[in-house]
Amino acid sequence: MPEVRIDPLTGLRAIVATDRAGRPGEEMTVAPAPPVDVAQDPFAPGHEDRTKPELTAVRPDGSAPDTPGWQVRVVPNLYPAITPDSVEPEPMADRDLFWAGAARGAHEVIVNAPDATGSLAALSVEQAVAAVEVWRERMRAHAEAPCVHLSVNERRESGASIQHTHAQLYALPFVPAAIARERERFGAYATRTDGANLLGDLLQHEVRLRERIVAIDDEAVLMAPYGSRVPYQLMIVPRVVRARFEDPGPTGAALLHGALGRLVRAFGASPPLNLWVRTAPQGAEHFCWRIDIWPRLAYLAGLELGTGIGLNSVSPERAAAALREA
Repeated sequence: MPEVRIDPLTGLRAIVATDRAGRPGEEMTVAPAPPVDVAQDPFAPGHEDRTKPELTAVRPDGSAPDTPGWQVRVVPNLYPAITPDSVEPEPMADRDLFWAGAARGAHEVIVNAPDATGSLAALSVEQAVAAVEVWRERMRAHAEAPCVHLSVNERRESGASIQHTHAQLYALPFVPAAIARERERFGAYATRTDGANLLGDLLQHEVRLRERIVAIDDEAVLMAPYGSRVPYQLMIVPRVVRARFEDPGPTGAALLHGALGRLVRAFGASPPLNLWVRTAPQGAEHFCWRIDIWPRLAYLAGLELGTGIGLNSVSPERAAAALREA
């Protein structure tokens, strides 16, 4: 029977309705992505002049900036959503109704590898680990920002305008409402439990139950969240509670690479997906970082967009079992 579940981290509801998997058009198939057109790829080695000058890069051979020879490369976004020099707009007559402010901050692109591929899963484990380490380095570079959000979009269906595997970093001048709500839930849980960590306790229970656990390594745990809002949603949680992803310690990068590889094996190709790193925002006394992975295997329709309720036709227990076997 369908059931409503609440995500303990976000407070958002999801309807898990597995019978809907039998609807016409509900079949989840993934066609291979078209190959990257290297000639048109602005992130390909030799095309460094097609981006803004690099901010930093991993260059084991000591090559000069903005030339080939890099392993991971960071550049300002050519079409930024936020900029350091954004100016305040003219105030409206009634700011209670019509408030606007400067979209001030940083928007960077981290090119994960020189390889002409659209997926982190297609890289080696070593390349994925190196890319994630640069993610963390760039997050530390914006420690003054109220919120740093790092995300990866894979394939055009998930919003990627350039196929070549890359991450985007946003150093935001405010804490978004969704992240502020999570901060409040962590704080409220700590108050109720004499300082316990919400995600740390959740992880302990999930490992004990084993129903939604996919894999565990020395650094982190991969699981299908109890309140999964989309099919095959995944979450990576550090084995030891740490508020900020960018602080020294494990990153879960190898497990992330493994998780994406499991999705490839389960569906025969790398699916469209979004993933992001959730790290402690400004003002969070109690928090724990995680990586969320959202495959785009089903369309968001009127219920999801109009109410914020997830409608999931694949239970997280079934998804975890399938991915354990992948």
